[in-house]
Amino acid sequence: MCGIIGIVGHPSTSVGNTLYDGLLVLQHRGQDAAGIVTSDSENISHRRANGLVRDVFRLRHIQNLQGSMGIGHVRYPTAGSSSPSEAQPFYTNSPFGVSLAHNGNLTNPETIIDSLLQRDHRRINTSSDSEALLNLFAAEIQRSVNGKIGGLSALSEDDVFTSIRAINDTVEGSYSVVAMITGWGLVAFRDPFGIRPLCMGSCEVDGFTEVLFASESVAMKTLGFEIQRDVLPGEAIIVRMDGKISTKICHDSPVHRPCIFEHVYFARPDSRMDGVSVHGARLRMGAALAKRITEKYPRHSIDAVIPVPDSGRIAALELARELDVPYREGFVKNRYIGRTFIMPGQEIRKDSVRKKLNTIFHEFNDKVILIVDDSIVRGNTSRRIVEMARDAGAKKVYFASSAPPVIHPNVYGIDMPAKHEYVAHNRSTEDIAKVIGADWLIYQKLEDLVEACLGAGDTNLAKFDCSCFDGKYVAGHIDQNYLDKLETDRKDSAKA
Repeated sequence: MCGIIGIVGHPSTSVGNTLYDGLLVLQHRGQDAAGIVTSDSENISHRRANGLVRDVFRLRHIQNLQGSMGIGHVRYPTAGSSSPSEAQPFYTNSPFGVSLAHNGNLTNPETIIDSLLQRDHRRINTSSDSEALLNLFAAEIQRSVNGKIGGLSALSEDDVFTSIRAINDTVEGSYSVVAMITGWGLVAFRDPFGIRPLCMGSCEVDGFTEVLFASESVAMKTLGFEIQRDVLPGEAIIVRMDGKISTKICHDSPVHRPCIFEHVYFARPDSRMDGVSVHGARLRMGAALAKRITEKYPRHSIDAVIPVPDSGRIAALELARELDVPYREGFVKNRYIGRTFIMPGQEIRKDSVRKKLNTIFHEFNDKVILIVDDSIVRGNTSRRIVEMARDAGAKKVYFASSAPPVIHPNVYGIDMPAKHEYVAHNRSTEDIAKVIGADWLIYQKLEDLVEACLGAGDTNLAKFDCSCFDGKYVAGHIDQNYLDKLETDRKDSAKA
């Protein structure tokens, strides 16, 4: 899971500061590394390094990012390592100078890398699937313009659309991409299933229509752009430096299957994804959970509903309202600790829970409380939260998850661990409650989660990718051999 952004601005402006502000808004999508590449009519400027956006970029770096067009990236590592060399955007100088920022995860990178070496004599310098995607894009552009005369002027929109069609026919997995061709224009495209989000906005500046692409619509609102629409599955959108826009569906049979975990955890609540309000989806998750609790535990005797901040808060608010039980803020969050879900290594995550959260004694003491969280993956965080509630004097601690049990690996850009590390692996709900120390535990039903994320019928969504819950993988040839290798690579002992 990463955050990407791209802009074509007014010809007289430098977009470095806008990209920086946009990455700050998308920081929740990745805290490992950040980078920006900008372009004027001839040259590029760039800065990328490990760390948070505010640490990677100083004023001098932003001032050096010259040009009216650029792309940016915040990284959360899934494939590859966390080395500085894998900070994005990536760049290759042939042909024409191509930069690329990628959100997602390719499931056949070895095949792509081998083909690039054998067919195009391109060698990948890192273990990142995003660098493989960049080089494939560049190689396909090169094939399309071979034999043409005229340098950069020989490159047409049709050449780029042809290149992206070839990518869609070759690449498996998930990819939302913003790419930049130096001195030519910006390209945004999304895989044929639209697994990872990407939206488009615009802003009028002195008679010129600036265009912005970003992983989440909140970046549009923050930067003063009007949200236009989402990039469609299999679609490519080209914005030339002079503002000319061209679009094309570059796949014969795109099918919309966005990742449902975006609504559960990753996306900011003030974003809209594929026409659906994340805030609204989480409210409906809470209402569905309340209905389940009423049916299963009609005499629950809950004194207070307490969320795990921040992504459990909205569901908890609606759940408390539906149950007619007081909503209370019982955990205080240290906002200078990163999102523990995306921290590498189990020991770091364990150590961060108590540093990140502290209890308000009065809200727990001598009460029966229901803790609401967005999901339960490994269970260690949930167990420590329950322990904190009991230490604060809770008589009983119930626990509710806005998502169903996570029992399958996510292969499309969320670094969920090897399945034997999931607390729900080969355990019943009652067993999981014992593991995390709760008096009882209730999960969201998958069908209720899907219904919550579909919104009020104002969307073309039919289904979501729910693979981490149901094991049905929508893209790529995901077989047991692939999953076994994934488990070997992703388990915490391997990362250590």
